[in-house]
Amino acid sequence: MILDKIKSLLSSQLGIKEERIQLKSRILEDLGADSLDLVELLMTLETEFHVTIPDEEAIKLKTVEDIVKVIEANQDNK
Repeated sequence: MILDKIKSLLSSQLGIKEERIQLKSRILEDLGADSLDLVELLMTLETEFHVTIPDEEAIKLKTVEDIVKVIEANQDNK
């Protein structure tokens, strides 16, 4: 499932427990990511899911749910 893989990636990258990561978790405020973390996360997501996330979509990513939706949308466009 996409959510499980995203949780695993976030946990690994941010050094937090997966249990702390919820669908409504805010990436910056709740999970403690910074702008560099976001850039690294985007590159990892694109590699892991074999998608390209356009910049205009990337800047709108605020929650874990936003990430799931953009991954699903970009996988469907392939």
